[in-house]
Amino acid sequence: MAYVEGFLVPVPEANKQAYLELAARAAPLFREYGALEVVECWGSDLPDGKVTDFRMAVKAEDGENVVFSWIVYPSKAVRDDAVQKVFTDPRMQMDETEMPFSGQRMVFGGFDVILKDAD
Repeated sequence: MAYVEGFLVPVPEANKQAYLELAARAAPLFREYGALEVVECWGSDLPDGKVTDFRMAVKAEDGENVVFSWIVYPSKAVRDDAVQKVFTDPRMQMDETEMPFSGQRMVFGGFDVILKDAD
């Protein structure tokens, strides 16, 4: 089965286009280095929870939205190799002050696929 790396990212509403441009620049590199699929989703129905929710998970502030994204790889080994290559690729080098989101509040992790129901 495949391996999935998932992300929750707080993004200021005003930075939506800048985030999209960064994601569009990164996606082909992840694909080049072995990713099967890269998906970026802009929050549109994020109900407030009593104990936790998407916004609380990333400590989203007023004026911020949450991006839910994932990258599918054929295996964890391919993911580990791809991440190392993407983050050292000169095409992805940028000043941290140019980041359109708070990396400190990003939530991420890797997951083994245990069920996939698709067409």
